[in-house]
Amino acid sequence: MQLSNDEIRRYSRHLILPEVGMAGQKKICSTSVLCVGAGGLGSPIAMYLAAAGVGKLGIVDFDTVDFSNLQRQLLHTTSDVGRSKAESAKETILALNPGVEVVIHNTRLSSENALEIISKYDIVVDGTDNFPTRYLTNDACVLLKKANVYGSIFRFDGQASVFAPHLGGPCYRCLYPEPPPPGMVPSCAEGGVLGVLPGIVGCIQATEILKLALGKGSSLVGRLMLFNALDMKFRELKLRRDPKCPICGDNPSIHGLIDYEQFCGIPAEPAVSTSNPDEVTVQEMKKALDDPKLNIKVIDVRDQDEWDICHVKGVQLMPLGALPQNFTDLDPNQALYVHCKSGIRSMKAVKFLKEQGFKYAKSVKGGILAWADEIDHSVAKY
Repeated sequence: MQLSNDEIRRYSRHLILPEVGMAGQKKICSTSVLCVGAGGLGSPIAMYLAAAGVGKLGIVDFDTVDFSNLQRQLLHTTSDVGRSKAESAKETILALNPGVEVVIHNTRLSSENALEIISKYDIVVDGTDNFPTRYLTNDACVLLKKANVYGSIFRFDGQASVFAPHLGGPCYRCLYPEPPPPGMVPSCAEGGVLGVLPGIVGCIQATEILKLALGKGSSLVGRLMLFNALDMKFRELKLRRDPKCPICGDNPSIHGLIDYEQFCGIPAEPAVSTSNPDEVTVQEMKKALDDPKLNIKVIDVRDQDEWDICHVKGVQLMPLGALPQNFTDLDPNQALYVHCKSGIRSMKAVKFLKEQGFKYAKSVKGGILAWADEIDHSVAKY
């Protein structure tokens, strides 16, 4: 391929690098990359790869843009709220560099479509935020012998590596053989994330992709980079391929894609919605607050910082982390409704309380988000 005069001007700062030059830029322009996720990590990855001239960018994302995304997901703007993330990403990328071929996959990556989608790209970059898709992406990349450029973020901490057994390194399963129990690791929606953190980790992932395309430098294959933004410290751990790994080991037991929701312990959605006996609705919570004669106590198990953002009048704050020390202040014989942000932590609290003898504890389904949607629209959503 030949670079046009416009491309030479655009990539001139690459062309004068001895490690890149004309030959290296042609390699970049002929490389195809699949970005799994167009969110916090996917934003800087896609934008820098497009700016660098990666020839073909695939975007896999089935989600829509939410206001809460705008604090860190720079592919999207306020006017994109409610739009498909994949469509919004394509528009932003092409505005930055019309010479990039952008292919959008406005779908959820699954065991049924992953091999077909991933097979069309040279390199895969993992910008996901959930364990089933991480294991799915890893396994598909191992089976197809594709480099999997990994990154993850949470609060002030980030990780990055390149998983590529075909290049002599480990895969994601070598590092994390088993997923954590469901709900054990909070999502960014529950635990929060510093807005600039995905920019830092995503730029590291983009750097690794360009180095792989160029065949230059020392990659993160066999290394796990850890970053703490509060301390501004980078650490590195050496990683080795596990010879007993079920997919990249010496005698693999996994030869195809599996049910990753089941593998991660996430129950399948019931065909018909059924009520949980340990849950009540926000309408029932409102009745309890409006009628003291019902003798139902309502507690909020979110953290103080979340309480400061918004809370429901008449509800006592008792953070989940402090519940083991404070539950003795509650009456085990009184009906108790527990709410949080969305209903996940409140279910954990109810499970704990029932183990302590609270027979009448119930979780408020949907938490304060459902309260804001269905009861009081003046309550802020975050």
